[in-house]
Amino acid sequence: MKILLVLIFAPLISLALLYFLFPEQLVQLMRWLMRRRARVVRRTVVVDGRKWPYLEGGDPSKPTLVMVHGFGADKDHWTFYAPWLTRDYHLIAPDLPGFGENDRDGELPFDVSSQAARLKAFLGALGIDRPHLGGNSMGGWIALRFAIDYPDALRTLTLMNNAGILGANESELQRLAADRDYNPLVLANLEDADRLIAFVVHKPTRVPARLKPVIYADALRHRDLLDKIFWVIADEMEEKPLNDELGQVTVPTLIIWGRHDKLIDVSCVAVLENGIANSRSHIFEHVAHVPMMEDPKATAEIQRAFLAEHP
Repeated sequence: MKILLVLIFAPLISLALLYFLFPEQLVQLMRWLMRRRARVVRRTVVVDGRKWPYLEGGDPSKPTLVMVHGFGADKDHWTFYAPWLTRDYHLIAPDLPGFGENDRDGELPFDVSSQAARLKAFLGALGIDRPHLGGNSMGGWIALRFAIDYPDALRTLTLMNNAGILGANESELQRLAADRDYNPLVLANLEDADRLIAFVVHKPTRVPARLKPVIYADALRHRDLLDKIFWVIADEMEEKPLNDELGQVTVPTLIIWGRHDKLIDVSCVAVLENGIANSRSHIFEHVAHVPMMEDPKATAEIQRAFLAEHP
């Protein structure tokens, strides 16, 4: 009985000690467990003199699927999603310059065309030719720009709540950012984290207080750079939306959206579907801006069915 009690309570005690005394180590453990569950590993490659960290999983002999994160996110946002993809696809998820563990050089140009060109160079450095490409939010905008700029370099395109398009209705983010005095996507402090999560997802989960300083340390440390990048792409969104260029997308395209998105209005789906000839869409009624994190299994099922039609 004593041995049984030890076996039951020892892991709980260890987790409690990590939570209260070593929260950074606990977050690292959680990240490792998520990657292990997703069957991905961290790798790096040098591209034009800069080291690009990325996650890789699945069999390299299978079709390659490249997924690009959104603003303020990083490669590990795809570990929620990867478990349903890495058995049948060779998954690649990079950190873009300006985010995650990639170069934080504030002098880089962060317009979407520049990021798409860097992504092209990254794929070239890995020897990846004509992958399936997808992205969420800003990452979806970059993927869309990639499909327009490099029409022969892709097999398919998957857009998840992508930026870069103006819909019939204005989003809450557009209204809040209109006067440029307030950036809703950059944290002011730790207390602001709950507000940001509730803004992005439909049913927010509570982040334990001891873990917040660790989880949000990167966002607060690079707050000024994130603010700079946001206004670069916000200006580009206002001045150069891709609405009139959608006809240049020639690859089969899947559009996935969350009905409750406050950042990019769901009315953008109709614009994308009408503008891209070979496209289809799926709108989830129970999620918001990040479907691959809010309901990863259901989102993956939609994408897997689409990709299976375009081997």
